[in-house]
Amino acid sequence: MRAVHLSMADTGNAAGDVVHAPHAPLTGYYQDEAQRRGWVRRIFDQTAPDYDRVEWLIGLGTGSRYRGAALLRAGLKPGMKVLDVGVGTGLVSRQIARIVGDPNLVTGVDPSPGMLGSAQVPAGVRLVRGGVEQLPFADHSFDFVTMGYALRHLADLSIAFREVFRVLRPGGRFCILEITQPEKKFQAALLKGYLGGLVPLLARLTSRNADTPRIWSYYYDTIAACAEPHRVMSTLSSAGFGAVDRHVEIGIFSEYWSDKV
Repeated sequence: MRAVHLSMADTGNAAGDVVHAPHAPLTGYYQDEAQRRGWVRRIFDQTAPDYDRVEWLIGLGTGSRYRGAALLRAGLKPGMKVLDVGVGTGLVSRQIARIVGDPNLVTGVDPSPGMLGSAQVPAGVRLVRGGVEQLPFADHSFDFVTMGYALRHLADLSIAFREVFRVLRPGGRFCILEITQPEKKFQAALLKGYLGGLVPLLARLTSRNADTPRIWSYYYDTIAACAEPHRVMSTLSSAGFGAVDRHVEIGIFSEYWSDKV
């Protein structure tokens, strides 16, 4: 896969260009922020049993390998104590536990009881219900924090990033994995056709819950509406992070890296 690196110096944008909500309300699903929280919680709870099956179809079985490689690129090492924000069904936590070498070093946090109930993680991984805007952990608790494909579902990125900064130890690293809208029109059209069209169709054919196709349509719509990567990076800097960088695979998969310095 072709990869590129973009640092804050490459963006040419001031660090004061911070993001609060990652995107404007998507009124085809809910009307405002108050409705969004309840709608997102409900649909994730209800579709959790189908999530891993559809995710496997999306990545054609390659998702685990990519997540592991991305975590290694970000600097995850054996022995690190790690927090997985938006743990969901545990897709990222499984790779974290493999790399750090001890599942007892891994904690996953998620606001969805349905996702936590469907999580499949190695014995020893601790699962906690909670949201990133108010993490239920003490200051300086973790060496490494990950957020896998959850950024687009948050209420306030600025608050969330400050909370991550708080729970990281000095010298710790924050790694965000996310799908971002490609800059090239051809790639953007392919992504729309695939995630916005084919994946919801596959979900309709293979899932048990009637809401599963809708969550994958929503998934694509949040990608299309999400704040640009340079604004995400600026918000990380404004939250106190240093060495903010972005690694991009095939123009779509973004890996944001930043350090608590």
